[in-house]
Amino acid sequence: MEGDFIKINKWLMPLSWFYGVAVGIRNQCFELGILKSRSFDTPVISVGNITVGGAGKTPHVEYLVRLLHDKVKVAILSRGYKRKSRGYVLADEATPMDQIGDEPFQMKQKFPDAYVAVDKKRCHGIEQLTQDSATKDTDVIILDDAFQHRYVKPSINILLIDYHRLIIYDELLPAGRLREPKEGKSRADIVIISKCPKDLKAIDYRVLTKALNLYPYQDLYFTTLEYGNLQQLFGDKSMPVEELKEQHVLLLTGIASPKQMEMDLQPFSKSITSLAYPDHHRFRKSDIRRINDTYAAMPAPKVIVTTEKDAVRLQDLDGLSEDVRQNLFTLPIKIRFMLDQEDKFNEKIISYVHKNSRDSILVKGKDDHKPKNSDHPGDRPRTISFRNY
Repeated sequence: MEGDFIKINKWLMPLSWFYGVAVGIRNQCFELGILKSRSFDTPVISVGNITVGGAGKTPHVEYLVRLLHDKVKVAILSRGYKRKSRGYVLADEATPMDQIGDEPFQMKQKFPDAYVAVDKKRCHGIEQLTQDSATKDTDVIILDDAFQHRYVKPSINILLIDYHRLIIYDELLPAGRLREPKEGKSRADIVIISKCPKDLKAIDYRVLTKALNLYPYQDLYFTTLEYGNLQQLFGDKSMPVEELKEQHVLLLTGIASPKQMEMDLQPFSKSITSLAYPDHHRFRKSDIRRINDTYAAMPAPKVIVTTEKDAVRLQDLDGLSEDVRQNLFTLPIKIRFMLDQEDKFNEKIISYVHKNSRDSILVKGKDDHKPKNSDHPGDRPRTISFRNY
């Protein structure tokens, strides 16, 4: 059921109160203009959440890239969590993972034609993407995990809410998993309840819609996870998920919320042994020994399943046994919109980006570049807002 992964540490509630005061002051500073949010001429789509990790940002960002990449020039900008580099880095095919982080590295591997960049200071990263000669043809920038990065005012602000960690039941850090008060959802233009069960009933949609109590300007969507064929990490084999029914599965993850994946794979396997590490975990020699030993102790037939994000951190590791390497498979994940909402969502995104892309702005600038009251509209900074569409 919804909210079933939430655990509240009530003894930490006093600390959550102090945390809430600090976050509230920061947000109020932005509302009053003491701290400034910047808008940009290039459309900026932010995908983020209010909770700490695990809402499915990566597959939703990938959905947007697939939707737009053959229509406009797409750039993806991320913080690059746990990377070893600093400042702005634009990835190319030869950029190592430790210079940009696992998720941007995964994106660059999947979408080599898209610009993938990292910068802790998102405003600076957007400036670099739109002004650098190598990337100034960017038509749209997708910000990964930037809902709390309020120095950027996105054109479209997408908030993801995990069905199993609904913010209406959660509490602020450190007692719960909320990064900011649930009222922060009002900044979103689009709210997506992610990781929904595939058999969600009509009454459940209505209850969730009422419980979230969104504003009229906010659109609500529901998505669920779809799994592709398993792909051998150190080989070319491919295996349908259904073939796991004959296998004992070692589920190897270093993500924020592996429970959903474990639940989804349970009906497709004889048994599941889970080795769960923290999000973005860098595997050490002791971890490799544990993986080898755990897999060796499992009964046959057996297989190891991991995520695409974990795969980019596993593929260059030394010390994995040959048995592990031969039987280590990656499980691709995509999202699917429910309630036949896909066309509506796609149209909103595509229409907005087309109307505000670089080519549209240039055409409009030529048409409008005429003196009006001694003012030149084509020379003025242009602020765009999704709520106008």
